[in-house]
Amino acid sequence: MPIYDPQHDLAALNDRLAGNDDLLVVCYCAAWCDTCTQYRSDFSALAERHPAHVFVWIDIEEQPELLGDEDVENFPTILLQASDRNLFFGTQLPYISHLERLLEKAGELASIGFDHCPPLLRPLLRPA
Repeated sequence: MPIYDPQHDLAALNDRLAGNDDLLVVCYCAAWCDTCTQYRSDFSALAERHPAHVFVWIDIEEQPELLGDEDVENFPTILLQASDRNLFFGTQLPYISHLERLLEKAGELASIGFDHCPPLLRPLLRPA
């Protein structure tokens, strides 16, 4: 599965999200960030290995509304989001193995919950 960039792939992303509750795996980044540029290829490869999840790449400077009131101070900042709640939001070291382990534990995260997170993205991504 590809990674989706809502700035360029919004229609395809909405088609992918329609009618399912797949886990959103979001990487918040910035175009100027060298770490993000290097991380993106690994993020894309991880998306290919996990087609049941929806991988989204969001440039925080181009689409700050998809971050809500939260700030991103370090990259990569990852958001795992079920259809009805946030499962994880935070900075990770730029090693894709860390995100892969987090995905393996996603079911356990459902009971934890996070208070300070971006808003649920599905409603924000729907066409107006």
